[in-house]
Amino acid sequence: MKSDKTSLRKNPSRETCENIIRRILMTEILETGKNEHFRSAADFMSYFESLYPASSALTKQVQRAIKSLNMPKDDFGYFIPNKTTEQLAHEKELFSLLEKAEASVVSLEEYETLFLKADRELCSYLIHVLDNSPLFTGKYLTIQQTSNGLIFYTKNRSQLEILLSSLIVR
Repeated sequence: MKSDKTSLRKNPSRETCENIIRRILMTEILETGKNEHFRSAADFMSYFESLYPASSALTKQVQRAIKSLNMPKDDFGYFIPNKTTEQLAHEKELFSLLEKAEASVVSLEEYETLFLKADRELCSYLIHVLDNSPLFTGKYLTIQQTSNGLIFYTKNRSQLEILLSSLIVR
């Protein structure tokens, strides 16, 4: 009878359950790219029951671990193990803002720079005028103010240089 008692394993601690749950979810993400199987504590029970005797105490311990981890869920109800609820809320806000701004990533590899030396007191006004000028529409991607002028990012540097030079020398 004593040998039966030593072969039974006691329930894991909440911390042990948390570590196992994290490991399961991270393995899932590494293998499939995202969690597609785990939505609740019940989804983890077959794994825990393969290691520990099935009992209501084990179920409660796994539920406590899930609650303690406070993992957010995606739109389909699956746990997201590598983010906090706050991080997920921040990402959703950022996504919404970028969508509203119609943002897109533009590589600057194909752009050239052109520097226009100008009085720093007038640079911000120059940017405003250039941005609103039909003459400069489509001639540059962006303008960056510097301590003594403006830097343009453009696909056709020579054309922009000729245009700016024609306006400077009269």
